Amino acid sequence: MDARRTTVRDMRRANRSVLLTRIWLDGPLSRHELGQSTALSLASVSNLVGEMITEGLVEEAGSVESDGGRPRVLLRVAPGYGYLVGADVGETRVQVELFDLSMTALAKAEYPIAAADPDPERVAAHLRHGLAAVTEQAGVDPAAVLGFGVAVAGTVERTADAVVHAQTLGWDGVPLGAMLRAGTDVPVHVDNGAKTLGQAEMWFGAGRGVRHAVVALVGSGVGASVVADGVGYRGAHSSAGEWGHTTIVYGGRRCRCGNLGCLEAYVGAEAVLDRFRQANRGRPAPGADEETAFGELLRSTGRTAAKVIDETVGYLGAGVANLVNLFNPERVVLGGWAGLALGERYLPAIRAATARHALRQPYAQTSIELCRLGPDAVAMGAATLPMTRLLRDGGVPRDPAARPGPAWGPGRRH
Repeated sequence: MDARRTTVRDMRRANRSVLLTRIWLDGPLSRHELGQSTALSLASVSNLVGEMITEGLVEEAGSVESDGGRPRVLLRVAPGYGYLVGADVGETRVQVELFDLSMTALAKAEYPIAAADPDPERVAAHLRHGLAAVTEQAGVDPAAVLGFGVAVAGTVERTADAVVHAQTLGWDGVPLGAMLRAGTDVPVHVDNGAKTLGQAEMWFGAGRGVRHAVVALVGSGVGASVVADGVGYRGAHSSAGEWGHTTIVYGGRRCRCGNLGCLEAYVGAEAVLDRFRQANRGRPAPGADEETAFGELLRSTGRTAAKVIDETVGYLGAGVANLVNLFNPERVVLGGWAGLALGERYLPAIRAATARHALRQPYAQTSIELCRLGPDAVAMGAATLPMTRLLRDGGVPRDPAARPGPAWGPGRRH
């Protein structure tokens, strides 16, 4: 008896998950469209959608004409049902943003990081302050926040403590999840920044509509999210995608990770600026911070700057060619703040450099595009981490007693 009831309950949750995911990713949709795309009966669709409307999770969003019948009511996930917070822990700043469930940004807070090796406690403090700041700015009850997604560099152990191993930051086994949970009741989710960028671009940006893709992140550091048949590939212990630490030059420049010749040591923003400084007789590019200096370098008309940028484009093209040869993606998406800055000026040259190093057939089957979500895409992707949990559970918490009140029901504004 119990086993049968559990199976029925699980099936209902799974069907809700299917419907909720379709509505959130592709809505507004009618009940008829949901039935066609999910293979659920119209009666099941109407029943489950009715539940979610009663709960405030789904709402009507206008109507469209039908063929000869009554207009069809469109459905969407209610934007104010709850709120999502995403954070991008970069190497120069911590950025925290709050979104409603339509992924509309409502508030943002930033905290600069001055040290080359950021202190985990200080980063955790910035994150906690950021969470409080964005909810206050938006006038959102913290209890209505469904979760706090945090994107970091390095490998994240998928445990309750979310232990981070970020060699380039000097973080060796930092229990960031546990550190954040000690200061908030909001559910915390931690993942690698390239993977959150990949999820955002696959769901809302340049990766939408393809099943096989690589989303490349180029900032101070370099990483990638590999998507195979619509599913992110994580590897045995979630460290897949460390593209920046593949060797591009045997015995080459020293990388921040300690190895020689890593791709990051040639195309990461910090490394590019260091290569320019060395080529420019010790004179650095002007700028108060890394992003400003990198922008000045790209705008420079000097021969030394042109040579360094030309070499950087070549190295980046060779690195993208490795992705093309290894994974045979339909699309490579170039993102990250430095990747966008390079791509906006030199995308044709990057494509040409990739073509020179890639095998002809897989290159011909691949398109190379820029990230469409802009420099805040990592934080947006981090905010989708708690939304992924909500979608997977069909909008129903696994333990109803563990999360009472508005955090799992309609959100409230003050």
